[in-house]
Amino acid sequence: MNRKLRMGMIGGGKDAFIGAIHRIAANMDGLIELVAGALSINNEVAVESGKMLFLDPERTYLDFKTMLQKEAAMPADKRLDFVTIVTPNFAHFEPAMMALDLGFNVVIEKPITFSLEEAKQLQAKVEATGLTLLLTHTYTGYPMVKQARQMVKDGALGKIRKVWVEYPQGWLSKLSEREGNAQAAWRTDPKKSGKAGAMGDIGTHAANLAEYISGAKIEKLCADLNIMVPGRALDDDGAVLLRFDNGAAGVLMASQVAAGEENALKIRLYGEKGGLEWAQQEPNTLLVKWLDKPTEIYRAGGGYTFQSSYMTHNTRTPGGHPEGYLEAFGNLYRNFAQTLSAKIDGVQPSPESLDFPSVADGVRGMAFIDNVVRSAQSDTKWTNFDI
Repeated sequence: MNRKLRMGMIGGGKDAFIGAIHRIAANMDGLIELVAGALSINNEVAVESGKMLFLDPERTYLDFKTMLQKEAAMPADKRLDFVTIVTPNFAHFEPAMMALDLGFNVVIEKPITFSLEEAKQLQAKVEATGLTLLLTHTYTGYPMVKQARQMVKDGALGKIRKVWVEYPQGWLSKLSEREGNAQAAWRTDPKKSGKAGAMGDIGTHAANLAEYISGAKIEKLCADLNIMVPGRALDDDGAVLLRFDNGAAGVLMASQVAAGEENALKIRLYGEKGGLEWAQQEPNTLLVKWLDKPTEIYRAGGGYTFQSSYMTHNTRTPGGHPEGYLEAFGNLYRNFAQTLSAKIDGVQPSPESLDFPSVADGVRGMAFIDNVVRSAQSDTKWTNFDI
């Protein structure tokens, strides 16, 4: 490749939190250039957002259909390489399907769609077109998460027996959706967010992380969902017992009414020989606990002998320089960009570049939501993880 990949964005205009995060992540390695956008359903905001991002006015669109149709007709030296979709959940499926139909690769926010059925259709479309889809489960991009996954895969802990993953936040401890908080309003609206609240928003992250590091798949679950704030339409708190296909047992907690908590995602895994502990708010550190010797503290960077190639591929700075949420997000975009560039050049991407969440992860995320809600509503509780 002798050029940057050309990116178009749907949603994510002025004052949109996640759109700005995606643009920072995409810009981080100089491999991608934002050249087009349908940045808002509000025409004035769309135009103003395009100006703020210095987009060509001819490539600042008022709706995603016009953008995709016109961009598909562009000559090869101007045509988009991929489209990033950062709209609310209910508005993921249609632009993603249209983009794939027109030959564009796709980056999409999680959860991948509004329903499991949509996710399955999207997976079939990706497989039929042979195009590439990145689902931004951000936490899989951290170097020490990569290290933890590789250690489990290499058998350093022996057979995995137990997985604990928790994701407490406190930002919905009040009825913020009725106090002018736009993020709270759509995330707690079943018509825009889907059938789950906290479990759909952050529980899917926790489940994805548990499967990613353990290398195992959830096959049964037993869920309890709660609405703690009176007047809220979707769950804001819950816990799930898990059974994995390798025989391990697990516990998953997700709450957005844990007052005082910020973004305290944490995971612990235990095998026959020892355990691992990683916390998102201290991301450069991985605790390695042994049955027969003291706990070890692994740190990102520094050139230590324990480092896997997947960790070093996703490490950006020397030891002691914290790498956080933006860098992890950037790692997903870089791996995706390296994969697309390799495909354009007709060469095989490296295993490290191919290590990013895909449409298959999105389908499992939607199945997690469906099965958790079904279990919570059932008298029998234990539910097979059906897809």
